[in-house]
Amino acid sequence: MNAVFPILVGVGSAVGSVARYGVSTLIAHVNKSVFPWGTWLINVVGTTLLGLFALSLQKTSPNLFLLLGTGFCGGFTTFSTMSVETVTLFRNNRPLSVFYLFSSLGIGLILAWIIQIWI
Repeated sequence: MNAVFPILVGVGSAVGSVARYGVSTLIAHVNKSVFPWGTWLINVVGTTLLGLFALSLQKTSPNLFLLLGTGFCGGFTTFSTMSVETVTLFRNNRPLSVFYLFSSLGIGLILAWIIQIWI
């Protein structure tokens, strides 16, 4: 293992986590609906960025991919929060919880697929 690996991933993850907190806080301040738009937007944007980084950096600049792909996108996106929010929505609004889960996963998969085909 490269000695730079933990530093690149750690720095990228820290920056991604702070960015996630900032985006979530901003969206929560603006959005007052029960739908978790912050997490939804973060995961969709993070999936798109990870697809771009994987395609453009993984083979040509592996250290930059570690920083941006593994580190930043790993810290920025959040599967665990999406899971908890889905369960919370399910208790109060089952159709909305199903929409949230499937749109989060579905749009992410579609965007990753589009990036791999079109770029």
